[in-house]
Amino acid sequence: MAKKLAVIGAGLMGSGIAQVSAQAGWDVVLRDVTDEALARGKGGIEASYEKFVSKGKLEAAAAEQALARITTTTDLEAVADADIVVEAAFEKIEVKREIFQSLDKLAKDEAVLASNTSAIPITKIAAATTRPERVVGTHFFSPVPLMQLCELVRGYKTSDETLATAREFAESVGKTCIVVNRDVAGFVTTRLISALVVEATKLYESGVATAEDIDIACKLGFGHAMGPLATADLTGIDILMHATENIYTESQDEKFAPPELMRRMVDAGDIGRKSGQGFYEH
Repeated sequence: MAKKLAVIGAGLMGSGIAQVSAQAGWDVVLRDVTDEALARGKGGIEASYEKFVSKGKLEAAAAEQALARITTTTDLEAVADADIVVEAAFEKIEVKREIFQSLDKLAKDEAVLASNTSAIPITKIAAATTRPERVVGTHFFSPVPLMQLCELVRGYKTSDETLATAREFAESVGKTCIVVNRDVAGFVTTRLISALVVEATKLYESGVATAEDIDIACKLGFGHAMGPLATADLTGIDILMHATENIYTESQDEKFAPPELMRRMVDAGDIGRKSGQGFYEH
């Protein structure tokens, strides 16, 4: 089993992937463009481990060992000896293609190159490389240490071997996998949540019901752990809007067109929990 992982991007998703992988015994190199971003990411991992230790869910010694397995760097060449590289950068195709062009030159031939994208077709990302058969989607969920799912996405040219390696990796860090066999924009999960959030926003926007009542309907009527508007606040309304726009651009399906209210909230900076205001006050 491969044991050397490189994670590109030390934000919430990248640091979460690094955290669960180190805890599962992987040697992890976490790369971002600035030392400040790396310090934030590493600090978040430390705080998360401390929380698990204080709740008795992780031994203090195990947390220390896991933390020692994580190194940080601003040098992309650090991917050279990684068996798997997971990109968790900003959700824009231009950003991801640029990273994968570089990974193609720097990573070893047999390395699996994975993207944590939630909506961009893997085939478009893989096309920036000379080895599309080694590129796969590994879509983790936030917060990574708590969410059990990993959505594996097969690009148009992804090989069976690459998919199997990605599954082995995701399962080794404690995730349950679903496989997306056809590389549609938004895959399975982002299409489902986008359609639900868009419709919930339209209902709220047109005064049909309050945000609270729409969320209660989904929780008590459908057994959802969290309603769609509370989910949007948690994920970030800006992030969900980018995702729905990506799907809409690809599919031209009107149900994925972001509602006007969602656009205005993003314009105003009311993007959910991280700004203190979204559909709810935080």
